[in-house]
Amino acid sequence: MQVYLNGQWLDGDSACVSVLDRGFLFGDGVYEVIPVYGGYAFRLQAHLNRLQRSLHETRIPEPHDREGWQAIVDGLIERFGADGDASVYLQVTRGVAQRDHAFPAEARPTVFGMINPLHPVDEAVLEQGVAAIVREDIRWHRCDIKSISLLGNVLLRQEAVEAGAAEAILIRDGLVTEGAASNVFVVKSGEIITPPTDECLLGGITRELVLELARFHGLAVREAPIRELFLRNADEIWLTSSTKEILPVTRLDGKPVGEGVPGPVWHTMRELYVRCKERLRRGDKICY
Repeated sequence: MQVYLNGQWLDGDSACVSVLDRGFLFGDGVYEVIPVYGGYAFRLQAHLNRLQRSLHETRIPEPHDREGWQAIVDGLIERFGADGDASVYLQVTRGVAQRDHAFPAEARPTVFGMINPLHPVDEAVLEQGVAAIVREDIRWHRCDIKSISLLGNVLLRQEAVEAGAAEAILIRDGLVTEGAASNVFVVKSGEIITPPTDECLLGGITRELVLELARFHGLAVREAPIRELFLRNADEIWLTSSTKEILPVTRLDGKPVGEGVPGPVWHTMRELYVRCKERLRRGDKICY
């Protein structure tokens, strides 16, 4: 596998960064994950907008303009070669400098990119749904930044794995924020609800598409705070992310969600999302 690193295309096994890179020493960097369907980078501009925002919020100089990012993404897709689905990973750190917490004036951003196959979620998983657990949100207070400093997320996801679950749904001050690596939707009495974006959660690109699809097709949907008790009494719970798309949660802390199977509103949204992807594979610019 070839990767992109600071203007060079290198073999993934031999590409190296300095041990003094601030991403390695401090987790001082940001990243973005972009799904690719049939050679088409899905919602690329929205992903690049979010990457630009993360760079701005962390005060890391933006190393490329849109044309530059487009060229890197196109190069990764070209090297992937196959027509199958893939996932592009872009990472930018503040760069290499002697270890000191303050921003180094001399550092130049380190830019890394790779692409990997994107495997569809198993149909059996979609038919049965997944399990989730509820945990206190122990992360920092700027979760709106897509930072590579993910230790809190890693610890919470590991708790989920050890509990036999796919995800940990996080609660802060009595309110749902998001999953350890996903956004959260609930359905109650046919209405789709997701927490509004703020500094406690990341504005997911898949989250935004689900909202757009729901509104375009006349489904009842709104952004509103979700209390823990409301979550536990939901008829349906979904998890959304760029790589897992829309997953139905059918067990929460060992108890069934709704009827214990993926619900009717999820089935409708899943159909709309799949139809959207297929239109993009055909080359359509709008997937509604």
